[in-house]
Amino acid sequence: PDTARNKREGRKGRITIMNEQTRRDFLKLSGLGLTSLALRPVGLTAAPPTDGFTLVQLCDTQLGFGGYEHDVACFRQAVQHINTLQADFVCICGDLVNKADKPSYADFRTIRDGLHIPCHCVPGNHDVGNKPTAATLRRYRTEIGEDYYTFEHKGCAFVFVNTQLWKTPLKGESEKHDAWFASTLEQAAEKKMPIFVFGHHPIFLKKPDEPDQYYNLPLAKRQELLRLFETHGVVAMLAGHTHKLIVNTYKGIQLVNGETTSKNFDGHPMGMRVWHVEDPRPYKHEFHALNS
Repeated sequence: PDTARNKREGRKGRITIMNEQTRRDFLKLSGLGLTSLALRPVGLTAAPPTDGFTLVQLCDTQLGFGGYEHDVACFRQAVQHINTLQADFVCICGDLVNKADKPSYADFRTIRDGLHIPCHCVPGNHDVGNKPTAATLRRYRTEIGEDYYTFEHKGCAFVFVNTQLWKTPLKGESEKHDAWFASTLEQAAEKKMPIFVFGHHPIFLKKPDEPDQYYNLPLAKRQELLRLFETHGVVAMLAGHTHKLIVNTYKGIQLVNGETTSKNFDGHPMGMRVWHVEDPRPYKHEFHALNS
């Protein structure tokens, strides 16, 4: 369901581009202090991308959250604009719909299929539930596709995860997801590939050791993931869920939760982030605002 059409159109959506540079420099990688269970830090010598490229980070299309017709119109406008970009692919970082039913998913697929570049989706809590079940995962997999997977492109590894299985574990599913994730990072690190992780929930909002809350991941899982990120050469995690821009770095790893195309809680315009993946790091990204 995430295959792409090859043709491009010259149509332009009503878009205003706001240039924005990342505010923080990467911290230097040093003093890992890994536990005896951690793998050797092979990923820290990851090679740069073999060629520069552009990707689009789209967050919380969430049809029905900001008003159904409004969200549909904004998603369509976003697709029209993305089709004018020389981007390699787009990722929608969860909460594809507000209510996970057949009509909403059908409208989502219809609009998404207008993209002329590959589109990759990850599930959010509105897609699989705040407490996912076998039934909600099965519905997502039927309506959208795999909820976690990976691919390689221009010397980089892109890892798409189901953060809801980290937020509220589901027996039998979370264990499989964790084993797959650790194995996938290890394989990419052995190839010295920069690793990008895409999900829905942020790892943390302000500080790695902040208390558990609705928006972040549980502290124990957060610490486990950050160790894996650091050890294996993760360079960035792109996510949604916050309905406003949050930019952090953790030991040189860019952590960016983007604006939405449905409703932003801080009154910021709806829109998307366009990333330019090329040396030197940190990778630059800019905001493209919808006129709606």
